[in-house]
Amino acid sequence: MHLTLADLCGGIPDPLPAPQKRSKDVPHAPYRNNQLSNAEKKIAVSNALRYFPSRLHTELATEFANELSEYGHIYMYRLIPNIEMKAYPIQEYPCKIKAAACIMHMIMNNLNHIVAQFPHELVTYGGNGQVFSNWAQFWIIMNYLSRMDNDQTLAMYSGHPQGLFPSSPAAPRLVITNGMVIPNHSTPADYDRMFAMGVSMYGQMTAGSYCYIGPQGIVHGTTITVINAGRKYLKSDDLRGKVFITSGLGGMSGAQGKAAVIAGCVGVIAEIDESALNKRHKQGWISEKTSSLDELVTLIKYYKEKRQAVSIGYLGHIVDVWEKMVQVYRLEGICLPDLGSDQTSCHVPFNGGYYPCDMSVAEAQKLMHSDHRRFKQLVQKSLVRHVEAINELSAAGMYFWDYGNAFLLEASNAGADVMKEDAISSNDFRYPSYVQHIMGDIFSLGFGPFRWVCASGEESDLAMTDTIAADVIINLLKEKGISNKVREQYEDNLKWVQEAGQHQLVVGSQARILYSNQRGRVAIAIAFNKAIRQGRISGPVILSRDHHDVSGTDSPYRETSNVYDGSAFCADMAVQNCIGDSFRGATWVALHNGGGCGWGEVINGGFGLMIDGSDEAEEKAMSMLSWDVSNGVARRAWSGNENAVETIADAMKNESKLLVTMPNAVTDQSIVENALRQSNLV
Repeated sequence: MHLTLADLCGGIPDPLPAPQKRSKDVPHAPYRNNQLSNAEKKIAVSNALRYFPSRLHTELATEFANELSEYGHIYMYRLIPNIEMKAYPIQEYPCKIKAAACIMHMIMNNLNHIVAQFPHELVTYGGNGQVFSNWAQFWIIMNYLSRMDNDQTLAMYSGHPQGLFPSSPAAPRLVITNGMVIPNHSTPADYDRMFAMGVSMYGQMTAGSYCYIGPQGIVHGTTITVINAGRKYLKSDDLRGKVFITSGLGGMSGAQGKAAVIAGCVGVIAEIDESALNKRHKQGWISEKTSSLDELVTLIKYYKEKRQAVSIGYLGHIVDVWEKMVQVYRLEGICLPDLGSDQTSCHVPFNGGYYPCDMSVAEAQKLMHSDHRRFKQLVQKSLVRHVEAINELSAAGMYFWDYGNAFLLEASNAGADVMKEDAISSNDFRYPSYVQHIMGDIFSLGFGPFRWVCASGEESDLAMTDTIAADVIINLLKEKGISNKVREQYEDNLKWVQEAGQHQLVVGSQARILYSNQRGRVAIAIAFNKAIRQGRISGPVILSRDHHDVSGTDSPYRETSNVYDGSAFCADMAVQNCIGDSFRGATWVALHNGGGCGWGEVINGGFGLMIDGSDEAEEKAMSMLSWDVSNGVARRAWSGNENAVETIADAMKNESKLLVTMPNAVTDQSIVENALRQSNLV
């Protein structure tokens, strides 16, 4: 029997639906290694059973124990709801308040089968980016949201709905934490164990905060990265005939093919999972596909000569592609790739994020379960080969950067030659993070991945928001005193939003991403709110952003890799940002351990902010969005970033109540060196 939205809001079904086996119609997460002791296995099953009345424990205990044994985690497959999982228009949700309906809209989009990587395991993207830990939690949160009033706040503990608590209309309706564990217990092994027991969860970034908008969410950032890589490394805005080789066509990495075409280059993306490759090909985000290395070389040469933008998906291991490029270079003296990167899920390299060379996905998954130590050894050998090929091609003229997916970190752990000769820290790699060379400058100018979702679900509303956003940018470009750096960003972003509709970027909810700075975000939010009030937009708009933003994430291997004052490993910015958003008007906030670079390597946070045409919504947007950007710019300025210093100084001119502590840079390092020598410290 097909369920209704009202059925979904009734709490855990009683009587329970019949047991069900894994569906063969959707891709599934690999086995989750956990190394639980016998005592911990008892805890894992007991923890799962506590969601159900004791009269059901006998029936469910064996079922849950079998799931733990067979899949490494208890997902509660029998509770997968028989309903089309998608973002329904908010007026269809049986809620008391619009904010709760908006949250439901976002949750169901994250679990939509065309959006989620492993929908039945509640994984949205990144291999292990969970929305919830099990399906009981989904039913409970839907029930709580349907009952929520404007003076209640729902607390979510790593996927677990802790409860609805009295608060106030000014407070967030939802506060999410994921993976908040004691620092000395934040290792990958700790994560495996805690996740298996159902007590913690890896929310990635926008999976566990319910703000994922499909692969479009990273298309704009990837496009900007490739375009600016061309500007920085190739000294050109014209990428026609230039070859960009990378890997991964999953939840986030799936954007790479589309981004390559928009940027105008020849994009080659390797993917070992045929279902993921076919999914992107069916969506039109991959133009051509092949499983033959010889055919791949022929295609690259053909499109390179024609100077035609194209995305080519290669079914196979990325190491095979790089080694084939080395072979061509050695035999023909031609270095085919101009640019290179990687977007495999190296934050979980030994749990399905990176597979060994020379074996199929099925063989690798079987080995991962049966002999995890051997699997890990083969993964690390593959990473070494991966780097060896990249090093040779880089010496021949290719430019490579790390995409912040922990590739260089894990390659270093595997013993690959990735460190600088004079490395002084664990993130002193011979290749830059794309934040260090490209996105860091953009973040320091205050620009980052702003997003919005039209809660009506209407395409016409999204088209209207595109038009409004473009008009805002056009007006910003008319302002006097804009620096050339900021103007370049505005012009790139104007082109993006004006062409967004024709690129068919929507997968799931009616959403858009647009890199914008503080002035742009606030102006766009005010313009949207006015349009809702006037009826030009038919329903509320949910504002959000990627956690990978100006202020949202502290990670020495990505977002703060261009912070050189010693604070790259500090997480004050992300924590302060979440707290600050919560009392400045956010509808919901989230704070996560892990995301992008892996568990224990990142602290990141995000928000959702519903605007509905009211004066109150405008006030919240102005206050919260201003803080949400200026916090990170101020921190980057204090670290000595010149772009950030200029940006926050300009912000203070425009806001009299903004007072930021500014750095007095040491321009003559000999003063410090002499002082250290005189004090016998060097």
